[in-house]
Amino acid sequence: MKKLFFPLAIVAIICISAGNPAKDYTGFNDASAKTQRSWEDKFDSLLHADEIGQFIKHLSAHPHHLGSAYDHENAEYILSKFKQWGYQARIDTFYALFPTPKLRVLETVGQPQFRAALKETPLKEDATSSQTSEQLPGYNCYSADGDVTSELVYVNWGVPADYEELASLGVDVKGKIVIARYGGSWRGIKPRLAQEHGAIGCIIYSDPKEDGYYQGDVYPTGAFKNETGVQRGSVLDIPLYPGDPLTPGYGDTKNAKRLDKKDATNLLKIPVLPISYADAKPFLQGLGGQVVPENWRGALPITYHTGPGPVKAHLKLEFNWDIKPIYDVIAMMKGSDQPDEWVIRGNHYDAWVNGANDPISGQAAMLEEAQAVGQLVKQGMHLSRSIVYCAWDGEEEGLLGSTEWSETNAAELQNKAVAYINSDVNGRGFLDIGGSHVLQTLSNEIAADVKDPEMNVSILERKRANEIIDAHGKEQKDLMANNIMKIDALGSGSDFSPFLQHLGIASINLGFGGEDNGGEYHSIFDSYDMYSRFKDPGFQYGVALAKTAGRFTLRLANAEVLPFNFHDFYKTLNEYTAELIKSVDEMRSNTETTNKLIKDKYYLLAADPTKTYIPPVVKEPVPYLDFSHLQNAIAALKTSVEQYRVAQDYTYTQPASVINKLNTMLCQTERKLLSDKGLPVRPWYKHAIYAPGYYTGYGVKTMPGLREAIENRDWKLAQEQEILIAKVISDYAANLDVATGVLNGK
Repeated sequence: MKKLFFPLAIVAIICISAGNPAKDYTGFNDASAKTQRSWEDKFDSLLHADEIGQFIKHLSAHPHHLGSAYDHENAEYILSKFKQWGYQARIDTFYALFPTPKLRVLETVGQPQFRAALKETPLKEDATSSQTSEQLPGYNCYSADGDVTSELVYVNWGVPADYEELASLGVDVKGKIVIARYGGSWRGIKPRLAQEHGAIGCIIYSDPKEDGYYQGDVYPTGAFKNETGVQRGSVLDIPLYPGDPLTPGYGDTKNAKRLDKKDATNLLKIPVLPISYADAKPFLQGLGGQVVPENWRGALPITYHTGPGPVKAHLKLEFNWDIKPIYDVIAMMKGSDQPDEWVIRGNHYDAWVNGANDPISGQAAMLEEAQAVGQLVKQGMHLSRSIVYCAWDGEEEGLLGSTEWSETNAAELQNKAVAYINSDVNGRGFLDIGGSHVLQTLSNEIAADVKDPEMNVSILERKRANEIIDAHGKEQKDLMANNIMKIDALGSGSDFSPFLQHLGIASINLGFGGEDNGGEYHSIFDSYDMYSRFKDPGFQYGVALAKTAGRFTLRLANAEVLPFNFHDFYKTLNEYTAELIKSVDEMRSNTETTNKLIKDKYYLLAADPTKTYIPPVVKEPVPYLDFSHLQNAIAALKTSVEQYRVAQDYTYTQPASVINKLNTMLCQTERKLLSDKGLPVRPWYKHAIYAPGYYTGYGVKTMPGLREAIENRDWKLAQEQEILIAKVISDYAANLDVATGVLNGK
């Protein structure tokens, strides 16, 4: 679906000051670190780019969407490989609602007549693009059935700010069909917002400005989307909850009790369809109304107007609403010391079509990693904790396989899981990494150890160089002065979500990219031919991913003390709090200024009188929120972190029973960040610090309950959330205090 990241970090001595990342192996004493490095050197020697290329070619040889014949064949193939490599492996089967198209019609009504082809043109240069009988056509999974006709309105990205702009222009989408371009937000936000504003249908197209000839040569000459390419994708409302919409919060085993489809709150009520820019042009060309703002204009050779009309669109969609099997491949290599502590490593294998990039590039790297780990164990490598490799099915539809597996096994996972390491798509370029901030120090250590295939420097150095060049002014100077790589917070878009945000398992998501731009995403052109030419020629970044993710897996499996750095997390929370306080102050000041401009008629006087313009309305003043509960909780956490550091100085002199008890405590720290009630409106998301935004989809909102209440100007809820997050952080600090007590013999 989308690429992301993963790791961990608690040191023999946690570094409270910001400086160079530790050069030693966090969580290992000197002797064990030397042994671990020796095994990692052997691990690297067992990774081969040509084998990764063969995995990609085999697994992407045919379309393999959920429920297809080749999807099942791939599951059995992956299972056989894990067994061959010495893992205890099985397939766990679930059964989810998966609609596929039965009828798709999009046409103009009246003159000029146009009927969208809704078809991608196979290319002789792309061997698998002609497998039309096996391909799912271009559609948005979990769209509603519908037969609607109305005037069309162009809504740009279709995000909240765009509807505010339309309102100022006097344009209402109620009773209309909207057309939005891909980008600016996750695709599922576009039809949801259209539905909330009263639209009766939604069309999403790929504009060549973001995803076509404006960016570079189109496929097959270059990497970018050609005029018939279509981006498929799910519009399941995953910011409410991912997984099977009929089994919210529990696994969809064969005999599970299922909701009636009409009662599933994360299913749309309006039809939505993705189209190519060749199909979109006649509809956009037929729009009247005002010329859109400059930042709304794409790269089609037309003048972009808002509408509504005069062109009318007829959109008719019908789907087969079937229950289809999900095949999750689960493979375990048991640890010898702590077999009931699990390091979980995952990547999905299902795709919208052939999926060489999304997700097979990541899956192939994970398989190469797993076979190397299997060989190391056969050669005598000691594995302390168990490693669980997971090849997920049904990710593209809404994280189905990972969500249903984690919900079904929730109690066991919360008892045994040390961490979850995720990857997804992978390509040529820079390390992209995010996750739980207790894993930031470990992320830096590992990134410093892996060489970039193109530049022969560490992937850490290359990532930092890219960030510094992209920054400006003070931010650039700050980045140059600080040798620490900050990892991103995680929103959604891949299989880490149920582990981190529902179960409270420390997680990391990682991959490479940035030099692999192209328009193949979720189209018939996401093929081996496309990937091997433009995404990762030679598959060297597949090896880089295997080296990086493999180090996370092996170090977490063998660390004497789990490598979580609590100071990194404390510092991050402190930054989030300062950011929120500043945002409220700025909102207060901006509201005061805007209200004065409205009352003194500046907006009206500055408007073009020949055009419709409706000024904004006066907003209620922004009150002063009490942030003291949160500030006090974070101050107390700082004290707990410092006390833990002092106690941890003598960790390796402790008997094994004390270290085992400590690790059990450390596993539970991320769980303490869960709220029993979950987030407002969407209780499936329980993590109080990281969640996808309600209106951003994949994009993260940190301290989401509080942040979104502020953004929505719900001051009562904001104060309630401030108190709730403060309590969560206090409980987290108390758990760390207990861990300190364990080290101090209490």
